[in-house]
Amino acid sequence: MSMSTAQPKSLFAYLKWAIISTFIGLALGAWLGWSTTGTLAGMLTVFFICAVLAVLEISLSFDNAIVNANKLKEMTPVWQHRFLTWGILIAVFGMRIVFPLLIVVIAANIGPIDAMIMAASRPEEYSRIMHEAHLPIAAFGGTFLMMVALTYFFDHDKEIHWVHWLESRLSRYAEIKGIEIAFVLLVMLVFSRFIEGEARTVFIVSAIYGLLTFLVVEVLGGFLDSTQEAAKATAQGGLGAFLYLEVLDASFSFDGVIGAFALTQNLFVIAIGLGIGAMYVRSMTIMLVERGTLTQYRFLEHGAFYAILILSVIMYVQTIYHIPEVITGLGGAALIGVALWSSIRWNRNSEAAE
Repeated sequence: MSMSTAQPKSLFAYLKWAIISTFIGLALGAWLGWSTTGTLAGMLTVFFICAVLAVLEISLSFDNAIVNANKLKEMTPVWQHRFLTWGILIAVFGMRIVFPLLIVVIAANIGPIDAMIMAASRPEEYSRIMHEAHLPIAAFGGTFLMMVALTYFFDHDKEIHWVHWLESRLSRYAEIKGIEIAFVLLVMLVFSRFIEGEARTVFIVSAIYGLLTFLVVEVLGGFLDSTQEAAKATAQGGLGAFLYLEVLDASFSFDGVIGAFALTQNLFVIAIGLGIGAMYVRSMTIMLVERGTLTQYRFLEHGAFYAILILSVIMYVQTIYHIPEVITGLGGAALIGVALWSSIRWNRNSEAAE
């Protein structure tokens, strides 16, 4: 069931809450800059960093919005609403605040309160711990996202192909059970050869956890969304998809949260900037579902999954070399832009043929 409405909403109607959160977030950022530095220059610096982080989050997560919209189409209206309300709380507060704190709690073996104090009083130490945790996070998130992308392409029921010569072959090979898992394990082993010492073990173990998480979410989602009785289906329908989308959101957030420390070491500035971006991603998700944009532009979804696949490889590469987050964001945005242009051109050719 879809989230269609009787009358089409304007672009402003979709972005209203995101725009409101932008004003509130940037105002908080300016206040934080003034209260911590006491200077106009410091206030403007923090204000600017919050704005840049919001743009970075939007560019990195636009493909996430497309994937979310594709999954939301299949969910019941109740679970659609829950994802777009509860989900935003989990995305903003869970991944942008609790997740970075949890990393420091585990890595430094300290309590949550001590981690908060460290974030406020010793941001350099906090940032160092976050960067040291980048290897297992990149391995876990890269593996999960790679499975997400490959599962889309290795699908024998997939009929629409953008890069036809490649996708048609991948669709045929999907009949080989576990081929995407074998591919991910092969990539994992290849990259592990370039990592030495204890770091190699950390990489492999984290990547395996990423693979297991994807498989567990898939199995759990299938179990929860299975319909043996109509009443049971009504009560449970969408829970599996909800869990899948939350883990997917978390995987997309890994790179942005870690990369944000390249711009600032202040946890609260990061939370404000990335939180604003997350609101826009949610707004775009709702718009894509209600307007049926994925149906109108047949290759847009393909571009998103190619962007996810490239992002997963970049996260693997980042365990060896540093790649600026701006490249990651622009690369994904460029792919989606090309997919949109291809879709528009296909629509024009189809209309001309008719």
